[in-house]
Amino acid sequence: MPGHYESRIWPSDPTRDAPLRHRRACRYEVHLPAPLRTLQLTLDGQLAALVSEAEHALHGLNRDGGGALRPLARLLLRTESIASSKVEGMQLGVRELALAEAKRAYGTEPGPTARDVLGNIDAMQIALDSAVAEARFDTPQIQAIHRRLLEGTTHGRIAGAIRTRQNWIGGNDYTPCDADFVPPPPETLQALLVDLCDALNDHQLSPLVHAALIHAQFETIHPFVDGNGRTGRALVHVVLRRRGLTPHFVPPISVVFADARDTYVAALMRYREPGETGLMAWIEHFAAATLRAARLARVYMESVQMLQRDWRARMRTQPAVPRADAAVWSLIDMLPAYPVLTAADAIADTGRSKSRVYDAIDQLVAAGVLAPISGRPRYQAWEALGLLELITELEQGRLGTTA
Repeated sequence: MPGHYESRIWPSDPTRDAPLRHRRACRYEVHLPAPLRTLQLTLDGQLAALVSEAEHALHGLNRDGGGALRPLARLLLRTESIASSKVEGMQLGVRELALAEAKRAYGTEPGPTARDVLGNIDAMQIALDSAVAEARFDTPQIQAIHRRLLEGTTHGRIAGAIRTRQNWIGGNDYTPCDADFVPPPPETLQALLVDLCDALNDHQLSPLVHAALIHAQFETIHPFVDGNGRTGRALVHVVLRRRGLTPHFVPPISVVFADARDTYVAALMRYREPGETGLMAWIEHFAAATLRAARLARVYMESVQMLQRDWRARMRTQPAVPRADAAVWSLIDMLPAYPVLTAADAIADTGRSKSRVYDAIDQLVAAGVLAPISGRPRYQAWEALGLLELITELEQGRLGTTA
């Protein structure tokens, strides 16, 4: 991407609470990205074919989407959000996160890491909702995603706030002089964000290239003190949904990024190099990651649907087979959205009465579909057997990748 680095001096400060060498003045390189409106882009035949293949895979993934598959849509969105947090080093086991979700449903505050990851799930949902609700997607919508991401966490005080000071990536906590990357200074952010949003609302590029550029430019601008990576990956799905490429299912692109984080970061750094070579390398990386994510998602969905068929078969072998309109079948339909289920979730999602839901849960436990994981009556929760294992396999990129 056209742009340049500018050499600047970080001032000395004898009173800085830092080792002596970090109190002295030092030189650093700040990146000043060129506006997206100045971009001239022509893909070669090989790269254009890869982009087309990835877009075709996303169309195929979403072709049969609809209300009946809503639980699978939530499951994929949840997985993408968790993986996006994993890119930032937030490690939380699948089962631990599912339990944290169940605790939150009962009004119990989860731990700090769980709050961060759960905030990212909520932020991703807000991003997708606003992607279709807003005629124009602008800086306030980006701030809303960031606000939901960080509110309720230890960084809640900066939720939704565009930074007013210089930040940097890597190096030390005192000066940017040893940093791996120094984003543009705060006085340039307003103009850069206006340009970013203008580009986000301009649909001239292919959807996949459009998403790739918006993500990389946002990461380069780095407009928040913290939470830029997760917000930027949410913007990928804003673009893909607004462009009609993913109306139902979110491809777990962050799963691929997290699986090879260093390669992903290196590709973003190449985007910032002057000239077209780094820009094309980034688009190629993004398109290849998207293609793999779409294939992973397809296998994932097929595996979950196979698991649901097994659950239904188990119910049909019970001594008393439930009637066709029984609540138990509605629960099986919704289970992919809730790896750990609470009665409150089941009642809200199915619209069935409390007594019918508890009867259905008892039947599913007897059939080996659900297993209770809490002995405390006030905080009852059940695990959908086999589902967490599938989620773990997807998050680790270990599911088959055959389209």
